[in-house]
Amino acid sequence: MDLITQPWPWYVSGPLIGLIVPALLIIGNKTFGISSSLKHICAACIPANISFFKYDWKKENWNMFFVVGIVLGGFLAAQYLSANHPVNINPQTHALLQQQGVKDFNGLLPKDIFSFGELLTLRGFIFMVAGGFLVGFGTRYANGCTSGHAIMGISNLQWPSLVATCCFMAGGFIMSWFILPYLLRL
Repeated sequence: MDLITQPWPWYVSGPLIGLIVPALLIIGNKTFGISSSLKHICAACIPANISFFKYDWKKENWNMFFVVGIVLGGFLAAQYLSANHPVNINPQTHALLQQQGVKDFNGLLPKDIFSFGELLTLRGFIFMVAGGFLVGFGTRYANGCTSGHAIMGISNLQWPSLVATCCFMAGGFIMSWFILPYLLRL
């Protein structure tokens, strides 16, 4: 049981994630990506006359089961398989974030930034609402998310996926090193 409750090293979890690509291609010629599932849910649930959502979403119903499995698996892991220990992050990152005012590291997300109480502050609004909007906009603008482009697209040698992944990484570095320190001071 300890094997399941402890974090797995990158050299185990990385190849397991990577094996999803050939498995999906071999089993049913399917592509991996999470953002497309939101499109399928909207096409199934929104009875609007929007051309973007007018397609046969039922051909992609396997993706809906995949998302339900992710949510159910996340819930089961959080409720029954978590070891209740702090997330192990680099000590230099920990010290740097503490200098910026982030003190609570008892979960996956620091409660100093990501909590319902923080949502009502300017900093929380910027992180959760504005950040969520920007992630959604970028996903739509890039025509896919990081999992679709970085895992599936690059492994299929798709040039747009390489460009999108490089832009995702550059945006992450810019955010982490240049914008985040200013936002943490709010």
